[in-house]
Amino acid sequence: MLVLGGACAIGIGISVVRRPERMAIMNVVWPICALFGSVLVVAAYAKLATPRQKVGRPEPPFAAVVAKGALHCGSGCTLGDLMAEWLAFAAPVVATWFGWHWLFAEKTFAVWVLDFVFAFLLGIVFQYFAIAPMRGLSFRKGMAAAVKADALSLVAWQVGMYGGMALVQFGLYRHAYGHIAAVDTPEFWFAMQLAMLGGFATAYPVNWWLIRSHLKEAM
Repeated sequence: MLVLGGACAIGIGISVVRRPERMAIMNVVWPICALFGSVLVVAAYAKLATPRQKVGRPEPPFAAVVAKGALHCGSGCTLGDLMAEWLAFAAPVVATWFGWHWLFAEKTFAVWVLDFVFAFLLGIVFQYFAIAPMRGLSFRKGMAAAVKADALSLVAWQVGMYGGMALVQFGLYRHAYGHIAAVDTPEFWFAMQLAMLGGFATAYPVNWWLIRSHLKEAM
C-alpha cells in the first residue's frame, strides 16, 4: 500500500505539472493526498480536477465538492504530520518539549501534540492559499478567513487520525508484536495511511456543514 500510494502521488504529480489546476494550491493537494488515498484519490482527481485549460466542466454533486474540501484540509494535516513525526524521530528532545517524560510517559502522545501544531498551521496556510486569491484578501484578512473556514475541519481530521493511529498502534501492533511501530518502519507509515483515511471520515461531515453554511469556499 505504501508503494501504491507513492506511485499514485508521482502519477498525479506528473499530471498537475502538465495540466496545472486553476487553483494553484490544488497542484500540491492532490499528490499529497494520494500518498494515503492512493487509487481512491486518483479516481477523485480524475473526476474533480479542474485544469486551467479545461473549461465548461459540469458542476460536480455537492457530496463530491465536500470530498474535495476535506482532501484540501487533509493535505495540510498530512504534510504537517509527516514533518512532525520525522522531526521528533531525528531530534527526540523535541518530544520532550511537548510533554514526553514530564506530562506523558508514552512518547507517542507528546509527538501527537507536535503533530497537531504542525498540521493545524500548515492546514491554515493551505486554506489561506485557497481562500485569499478567490476573495482578493490581504494577508491579515486572508489568514483570519482561513482560520474561520478550516479550524474545525483541521481539528476533526486530526481527531480521526489519532483514533486511527491508536487503533493500529496500540490495538493491533502492540497486541500482536508487543510494541508499537517506530517511525522509521513501513508498518508505521502503513498505519498512518489508514489513520489519514480515518481523518477524512471525521472531517467530511464537518466540511459538509462548513461549505453548506458558506463558512468555507468550495474548492
